[in-house]
Parts: sequence; C-alpha cells; structure tokens
Amino acid sequence: MRIHDDLLIGGRRRAPEGGRTLEVRSPATEQLVGRVPEAGPADVDAAVTAARRALEAGAWPRTTPAERGEVLGRLGKLLRGRTEELATLISDEVGSPRRWAVTGQVGTALGVLHVHRGIAGSYPWEETRPSLMGGSVRVRRLPVGVVGAIVPWNAPLFTAALKVAPALLAGCPVILKPSPEAPLSAFVLAEAAAEAGLPDGVLTVLPAGPEGSEHLVRHPGVDAVSFTGSTAVGTRIGELCARDVRRCTLELGGKSAAVLLDDVELTDRVVRELVDGAMANSGQICIAQTRILVPRSRHAEIVEALGEAVGRLRVGDPAAEDTDLGPVISAAARDRIERAVDAARAGGARIVAGGGRPDLPVGHYLRPTLITDVEPAAPIAQDELFGPVAVVLPYDDEDDAIRIANSTQYGLAGSVWTADPGRGERVAGRLVAGSVAVNSSAAMDLGSPFGGMRRSGLGREGGPEGVTAFVEHQSIVFPPAA
Repeated sequence: MRIHDDLLIGGRRRAPEGGRTLEVRSPATEQLVGRVPEAGPADVDAAVTAARRALEAGAWPRTTPAERGEVLGRLGKLLRGRTEELATLISDEVGSPRRWAVTGQVGTALGVLHVHRGIAGSYPWEETRPSLMGGSVRVRRLPVGVVGAIVPWNAPLFTAALKVAPALLAGCPVILKPSPEAPLSAFVLAEAAAEAGLPDGVLTVLPAGPEGSEHLVRHPGVDAVSFTGSTAVGTRIGELCARDVRRCTLELGGKSAAVLLDDVELTDRVVRELVDGAMANSGQICIAQTRILVPRSRHAEIVEALGEAVGRLRVGDPAAEDTDLGPVISAAARDRIERAVDAARAGGARIVAGGGRPDLPVGHYLRPTLITDVEPAAPIAQDELFGPVAVVLPYDDEDDAIRIANSTQYGLAGSVWTADPGRGERVAGRLVAGSVAVNSSAAMDLGSPFGGMRRSGLGREGGPEGVTAFVEHQSIVFPPAA
C-alpha cells in the first residue's frame, strides 16, 4: 500500500484543497493499493506560482543544457535503482504483467532519460547564420515557459518521461498531472528528481480529477500543455489552448494497421510479434496494431496461425511469471470492450479465438480475442477499443491494402511485413501514419520523433524534435560590420 497524504509544491508540503483524496485500486484484485491527494484549483494556482517563480527567478532555466543533461542522467540512475519498486507499483495500479512492466513500463522511461541526456550536447541551442542583409543572425532556442504535462494511466512513467525529460532539458518548469487511475509512479519520479538535484518548483506532481485538470489547462500562467490521451479530451484541450494562443502538443488515439504483404514468411517470430503488437499490456497501448491486413489468398493460413498464438496467451495474475496478459483497467472498460465484440458477432463477425471473460474470481479480465469476417468500415475495425481485441482484414492487392490501412480517422503508427525490406519501405511511405516499422511491431524509436497524423494528434515527442516542442525561437539580427 502506497499512501501520499500531501502535495509537495515549491519545496513545501501542502494538504490538498478540501482534504480530498483519490483511491487507487488494482484492476487485478480490485483491492486498494494506494491513496494520493486530489489537487483542486487552489492547489493548481499554488503550483503555477511556484513554477513561474522557478522560471523567472530560479536557477534552472539559467543553467547550461549540459548541466541539465547531467541532472537527467542522475535521475535515470536513481530510477534504475528503483526499477523493481516501480515495476511493482505500475503493475499494481495498471495491471501490466510484472515481467512486462520491468521492460515495457520502466525500461522505456529509463531509455527516454538516457536519450535526452545525449541530446543535451547535440541539440542546436544556439547558432549563427549569415544574414541576407550582409550581417549575421544569432538564433537562440529558449524555454517556452511553464509546462502542464498531462499523462494517461496505461504507461504512466513512460509517458511522463516523454514530456518531463525534454521540457526539463529545455529549461522549463513542469507541472505533471498523472491520471487518477495510476498516479503512484509519478510520486517516485518526483522524489528521484529532487534527489538528482532538481530545484524546488521545477517539477510538481498534481493528481487531479476533471476540475483540477481543466483549471491547469486554462491557467494563464501555463505557457504550454503537453497531453497524451483520448482524441475527445485532446480536442477539448486544443480548443482551450487555441483560445489563448498557447502552445500544445497532443498525442491522441490510434487504430494502427499491421500490413502483411504477399511475400511475407510467416515464421514463429513474425506470428509472435504480430500478436504482441496487438495484445501487449492487454491492448492498452496507443500504437497497438489491432488491424492486421493480410492477402486474401493467404487469409485462412494466417488466421489459423494467429488464432493458435492468441489462444495460447495466458491471462491472469500480473504478479505471476507465466502471465502474458493482465486485466484491463476497469470494469467499465471491460464492459465497453465486451459490448463491441458482441456487436461485431451479431453483425456476422467470426470469433477465431477468445471472446468473453476467463474463469477468474476477481479482476477486470478479458480473454484475448481475434476476429475476422468483418468489413473494414465496421466499428470493430474502426474504433479504438483499447483492449485485447484484434481484427484480421483481407485485401486484394497492394493498393487495396494501403487503401484499407488508411481508411480510418487516425494516423499514429503501423507496420509492414515483407521478405523485401525495400518494398516494405515503399509501402510504409504510403501509409498515413507518424511512425511505421518494417518487419517489426516496434513502431516507435525513443530517439526519433513520434506522434500522429489526422485525429491522432499534433506535434511530436521523442528525439530532438520532441525538445523543439518546449522551446521558443528567438532571432537576434546584427548589421554588417562597418
């Protein structure tokens, strides 16, 4: 049980407004695993005041990028030393299998910090260009200001690192708003950041519900908002930021496609990666490749192989070493996903594997499910379910595959599978997606830009492009020498 009674704002402990708290319950056991304070509008005001003090009069924005990179390096080492603790916390609050949480939850966050420590020395913080008027121009990249970082529950530490690391590296104070369902790892992050040498007020953790969250987004003292979550909420945040002409980065929903070309060799590795790409973290990943496009001539062969692999997945206690899939986050999520599968079945879809709930006494569990015999325009093939459900869709030729892959409102990620990597790259280039992997389900590289097209978002995270989201460009123009 992890209990946090107070908020830490500007180096001082503070009881939450109205004494409100948020309970954190395990989706596997439905038992209480933690409690945190719930920040209200007055707490947001206090955090913004502390952050603006750190921005305008504090040392952090005035340190060198190299010094800030060293702090990120120390933070990474401290978190690495707490890997087991963090993996257990995230497994408890999210339901991720414990062995996957070590790599897929904590390991990815450590990778982000490592990458940004390296970017500190290579990013063009300042450069001099020749002026068309004969003089020169000094182009400087300055901190954008106070950042409101809002992260989801499915990968709480990783998504926090994707925002906190580049913002801190740019010299920005950050107010981190974790999800009410999974706030526990954010407190460990803040503890480690203070130990690494981050000054007071530069990183504040504010768990909050809708009222506190909207107050943070609307706050005139927040210069930029970085959000990961649903397209519906992201649209609202974008509207609010646009009204005040404030910067925002939005990493939103996805319905990613894995395109198997007709020459693909269906090895055990390929089948395993396709299943993992759709089902990891119980499908609760924005880049889950839950639309699997296959040549019509090989449909039966591929469906059989995938169905057998999905049927072998072990669902159960996240703490058990042999568990492949844990629960989904809540009873409401489980019921919503079940309704979508039932509607697809009623519409003529064939359940190849799974469907329904496993025989477990407690927890929000679903059996991993593979579906076929549905139209590409069917809701089950269009809507982001955020659960362990994948759909196999046949296509006629390469152009048809690309048409189906691009026939959603989303454009986040995808993959192409082929015996010819050159062909795979050409097909990848025709997909409307921010990231596409060739012969892999890993459609995200921590040192490269990641983000969506269409309704999958605005802006990019990761790599130097992710740092650029947190800087303002200033040009200082010098006349020609006399």
